[in-house]
Parts: sequence; C-alpha cells; structure tokens
Amino acid sequence: MSKISNSPIGKIDDANPATRARVLDLLKREGEQSSSALGAALGLTPMAARLHLYELEAEGLVTARAEAKGRGRPTKLWMLTEEAARVFPDAHQGLAVDMIKSVEELFGAEGLARLVKKHGDRQRAAYGEKLKSAKSVGERVKRLAKARSGEGYMAEAKKDGRDWLLIENHCPICSAAKACTGLCAGELKVFQDVLGEGVTIAREEHILAGARRCAYRVKPR
Repeated sequence: MSKISNSPIGKIDDANPATRARVLDLLKREGEQSSSALGAALGLTPMAARLHLYELEAEGLVTARAEAKGRGRPTKLWMLTEEAARVFPDAHQGLAVDMIKSVEELFGAEGLARLVKKHGDRQRAAYGEKLKSAKSVGERVKRLAKARSGEGYMAEAKKDGRDWLLIENHCPICSAAKACTGLCAGELKVFQDVLGEGVTIAREEHILAGARRCAYRVKPR
C-alpha cells in the first residue's frame, strides 16, 4: 500500500516518500546533479539514488542529460522538469492571476499599480518587524531569508566574500508575477528598504528570465 508524504514541498505518493521528497528538494535547491552526488548528499548509494530518479523520471518529474568528461563514459546529470512545479507550493496562483486581471480590467493600470504598492507596504511592515532588532547585515539577510522561506520561497542566506546572497530556490507566485511584473520590481524595492541604507541590493538571477532560481547580491556600503 502506498503512502502519502506530508513533505513541505508537497504530497508525494510512494513507498518511500521522505527520500523522494529529499531528492526533489535537493534538485530544486542545488540544480542538476549526478546520481553519485545526490547519493552522497542524501546518504544513499548511487544505485539507490538512481532507482528513485528512475521512478521520478517515469512520473515526468525529473529528466537527465549526458555531459562528456574526459575519455570516460558521459556523466548523467539529473534535473527537475516543469511538471515538477506541481509538488512545490504555489500560493493559489490561479486565484491570484484571476484577481490581478480583474483589478486591471476594473481599475486600469493605475489601480493595479496601487494594488502592488499596497502589497509592498504590507511586506515592508511585516519584514521590518522581523528585522528590526538585527545587529548586522548578515543577520538581517538571514532573517529575511527565514521570513521568505515561511512564505514558500525556499530561501537561504549565503556569505560570498564581503557580500551576502539572498537565494530563493522557488517562486510560489510565479504565475502571478508573470501576469504582473510590478510584483517583482516592488519586492526588490521592499528588500532594499528593510535591509537598510547601509547596503545595496541587486538581482543577479531571475526565475522569470529563465534562471533556476532568484538570487540577490547584498553589498555593504
């Protein structure tokens, strides 16, 4: 009898749903991986990792490409498919898109801009409350990443030299952001405001531009 996982990335039907969920989560966060690398990260043998990957491939959730390295056999690199988006949080995207279209039809571009601004104001207040006692840039970025993860963005903060990276491995409002590009522009401004005047922030990777993730570089001034 199959089991259903209550994994935070969605419900996955399989005899070993926890491991399957971990495979999908790692591919989402790290991008394409070989079965050996996946096995090492998850404490599995390469063969065990491949068995999970083959099952996920049969369901259309992962695919692979061959990469030649030297004279040996090509390495098979595994990655998520577009179909895999269904097992990650989507924050009611269909409803959000319908509401965006309705606002624009009823109130025009100006009304939609006001809606985006109002959304940004609420984010600014919520994140500002969570970050207000942070004593350093790093702590502020970490707290912002935690807040965004709580909203389904699978976010993390990473040190990169003197800079910090705010990385979002998933966008639970991707369809809504495509329907209203002002949402992404507004969020970048919100991040700048809540991280403070002592930093500059720039988006270096963008899911809507075809990247695997969104990544923001936070530079102390």
